[in-house]
Formats: sequence, C-alpha cells, structure tokens
Amino acid sequence: MTKFLSKTSSTVTGIPGTGSVPIRIGLLVFPEFSMMALASASEPLRAANRLSGQSLYEWYVLSSDGTPISSSSGLELQTVSIDDAPAIDRLFVIASMQIEKLHDVRVDRFLRRLAVVGKPLGALSTGTFVLARAGLLAGYRCTLHWELLRQFAEEFPLIEVCRELFVRDRNRWTCAGGTAAIDLMLDQISSDCSGQLAADIAEQFLHSRIRRPQEHQRIAIQWRYGVNDARLTAAIACMEQNLEYLVPIEDIAQHCNLSQRQLERLWHQHFNITPQRFYLAVRLNEAHRLLKESTESIASIALRCGFVSASHLGSAYRKAFGRSPGEERRNLSLVSVKKTGLAVT
Repeated sequence: MTKFLSKTSSTVTGIPGTGSVPIRIGLLVFPEFSMMALASASEPLRAANRLSGQSLYEWYVLSSDGTPISSSSGLELQTVSIDDAPAIDRLFVIASMQIEKLHDVRVDRFLRRLAVVGKPLGALSTGTFVLARAGLLAGYRCTLHWELLRQFAEEFPLIEVCRELFVRDRNRWTCAGGTAAIDLMLDQISSDCSGQLAADIAEQFLHSRIRRPQEHQRIAIQWRYGVNDARLTAAIACMEQNLEYLVPIEDIAQHCNLSQRQLERLWHQHFNITPQRFYLAVRLNEAHRLLKESTESIASIALRCGFVSASHLGSAYRKAFGRSPGEERRNLSLVSVKKTGLAVT
C-alpha cells in the first residue's frame, strides 16, 4: 500500500498570497479515480519543491472517510478523511468514469464549506460533475473530458461548458484530466512563483511545451485517421459532432464545398468505403464506448448514437461486432467481476 500524504512541513517565503507557509493543496479522490490525473496534478508540485530548493507546496490525498482508495488501474492509496484534513488553500476533485456513482453528501458539504470561505475549488476530468452536483459551478465556465461533454451539458444545461484543456474562471479551476492536469498545475505554478520555474518543470518532464487552455483536447483528426485533406477532416468533424441528430451526406458534402458524388469518390480513395458506412462506424464506436463506460439503458444509448430504437442499434451492432449490445454489456460485467475477485453464481 502506498501512503500518499503531505510532502513537507518546512516553510518558504516569496509566494504571493501565502506569506511564509507553503500552499496546501487537497486532492480529493473517489473510488476508481484516474491515477494519471493524480500523478499529473501532484508531480509538478513535487518538482516545484525540488527545483526551487524550497517547500513551495504541500499536498494531501483526501477521501470522504479516510479509507484506502483504489484507482481505476487497481493501485491502492492511503487517504486522509475530509474530517481530519488540515487547513486547505486549494482543493481539486479527482473522480472516476462511473459518473452515475459520483454522489456523496459528506463531500458536498465539505466542498460547500470551502466555497463559503472563498477557497479555490477545482476538478480534473469527471470531478467537474462533483462540483456541479454540489451547486458550485453555477455562473462559472468549466471543462471536462471530451467524452463526457455532451452528457454534462444535458445534465447541467445552465452551466457553460467548453472543450478547452483547462479553464480558470475566478476561483474555479477545471481540467479535461489526464496530462492536461500538468498544464493546469504549471499554469498555477507560473502564477504563484514564476514562468521560468514552470518552464523548468516542464523540461524535467520532457513536456516539450506548456499548452494553452484553449488548445483542443483530442488528437487532430488528420492524425487519428491518417488523412491530410482538409475536406475530409471537415467532413469527419461534422460526423463526430452530430451523432444523435444525423446530418445527410449531401449536407456534409455541401459543408465541405463538394458535391455528394465528389465526397463519395474522395471517401473511396482514402477509406475504400462509402461516407454512409464511415458515419455508421463512428456512431457504433460511440455506442460501444457508452456500453462500456456508462450504465445508461441500451435504448438511451441507441438514441444518443442516432438509432431510432434499441432494436435498430442491436441489428447494426451485431452485424459490426458479432454480438448484441446486451451481450456486450454482460461480457463487460463479467470481466469487471473477475477483476474484483467476486464470485459469480
């Protein structure tokens, strides 16, 4: 078991707003949290202390009840209960992909107490759901992982959510998760200390540049699909952004300044299939992801991915993957049970 508590107890001078004490940062984790997000958030702090030769930051891994918490990769960390947490200057929530489970009344009360006294609150990836459900993002801009942007917007239609890597809106700091947490922390270190220290840390991590908040989360379409034709990338972007309400291929072609025949010819040259079949594959891949990572009903997933019914999705899914959506979900459940070591009866 790894013990992951405060890193230092010495003091430092010269950090704006902190006087002579280190900035104390709470990293509040939920079961099956992302270890990548936790490391991306904490390692820049460690490096800031090491490279500066001073104790600029202290950090604590917190949980609702202080019990050991396992990450999504199965690594278990000792945590500090939020009731026993020291005075925190900033707090970040690191949650899991199981967003339906992100409800904890004790955590909500804890976050609201920090908000009342003006402490900056942040979230990495799905942690944005936790802040929003606690009522702490009303009137703020925010971001989270691209896979969950639409689901977040549906649950919180009055909260402005964007596709940026990270967002700093007054004392709310949200992040897409993963390695984007490095860029968020480097941005903070730059503000707290200096841009040079942030650049030195980035260089230590072979992080070739500190990304700006406005940069895209996803790898560019041309890299994901191996295409360089701007007309193709525009067409694929249109498909990926319109899964629930399908755009006719003729309209996609017009959007790319092509006739439908020209678009189909171009598609055959690069992918050897029709645009219609490509669009269907994009929708089926999204359905596969939702079956794997959510507890939504199959009927709901069907509608999200542009199918008129669960049976319509089922027919297309079986043809593409050789099994029905129900069989897919049952297989995934069995894998999950085996990983946890539970008996199946």
